[in-house]
Amino acid sequence: MKIITISREFGSGGRELGKRLADILGCDYYDSEIIYSVAQKSGYDKHYVENMLDNHGWQKFPVTFGGTISSYPYLQSIGVELLLEQKKVIEDIAALGKDCVIVGRNADVLLSEYNPFSIFVCAETDSKVKRCRERAPEGEELSDRELAKKLRQIDKRRAQTRAILSGSEWGQRDVYHLTVNTTGWDIRELAPAVAEFAARWFGRTE
Repeated sequence: MKIITISREFGSGGRELGKRLADILGCDYYDSEIIYSVAQKSGYDKHYVENMLDNHGWQKFPVTFGGTISSYPYLQSIGVELLLEQKKVIEDIAALGKDCVIVGRNADVLLSEYNPFSIFVCAETDSKVKRCRERAPEGEELSDRELAKKLRQIDKRRAQTRAILSGSEWGQRDVYHLTVNTTGWDIRELAPAVAEFAARWFGRTE
């Protein structure tokens, strides 16, 4: 089984890269599907689940996946409940035994026992702002400065989550197998090269 995990800076194109990799390699793709599954299993609205997990309201709790729920009576909070459900969903995906690409959610940490090929996707700020501008919902009127600030805030939350779950630094180059800077690249042109690199990596580890 081959698992590719993608951590990415907001606006870097990591989601698009993940989808194109899955298409090229002919494997399953998981991104928002994880949120939908968590919502279905928890009974909460998917938008509520996404907001809770992405805004990390659970971070005030000293969560560690090394312990058990019974070790932490305060894990009854909704935010932590959803975080643990998300962990289970990701583990269930791996348990299917099928090749897949998983975007975000610190899947490389949660599935470390499967030795996934882990990618970190980044880009220069101007490139990320441009990409977000091109994909902005209708009616969004953020200035470039406001958009850049939003990017930094989202990435800061992702870094905090990474530190809590793994103790490693988000974007720390030695914990990923490949770091991809998408600045100046069309993801459609970049994806085949990354897919080839991943295929060669798996070939060496088999």
